[in-house]
Amino acid sequence: MKKIIPLAIIVLVIIGSGVTWKLTKKEAPATVVTNFEECVKTGNAVMESYPRQCRYGDKTFVEDIGNTIEKTDLIHLESPRPNQIVKSPLTIRGEARGNWFFEASFPVALTNWDGLIIAQGIATAKSEWMTNDFVPFEAVLTFKSDKNVYSNRGTLILRKDNPSGLPKHDDALEIPVLISL
Repeated sequence: MKKIIPLAIIVLVIIGSGVTWKLTKKEAPATVVTNFEECVKTGNAVMESYPRQCRYGDKTFVEDIGNTIEKTDLIHLESPRPNQIVKSPLTIRGEARGNWFFEASFPVALTNWDGLIIAQGIATAKSEWMTNDFVPFEAVLTFKSDKNVYSNRGTLILRKDNPSGLPKHDDALEIPVLISL
């Protein structure tokens, strides 16, 4: 009997310690995935599609590539690509249908995460622009990066030139970019 009491006390201490540990143990917060970037950060595979896709549980998240697919019959951007890191000076190259230009040019702008324009310029045609075919273009934007900015996300906007000013003739290619800090 004298051996059982100390043994029972030891067992009760072990059980009590286990229960206390279990009750006070902080569980790691569950991972919440709400977009493509978060899905990739969790280590999930990225599907080789365009736009890229990432599956987390029963949800599939699609990479934001702006409206490049919707505008593919009008304008193609060679550089930069969606979600690419850009730095100043930023050279923009691609091709657009001749009717995207007016007098061989169209406006381009770079906005920061808050939608503020941090650079703007003009893309110029590299060949005859008075055609319905695709015409190569180039533009260079110079900007300053803000090291204290909330987010390095931005948007590159290539606007169809619209000398008439009529809203029905407005159009733009908008792609997300990451601004180098």
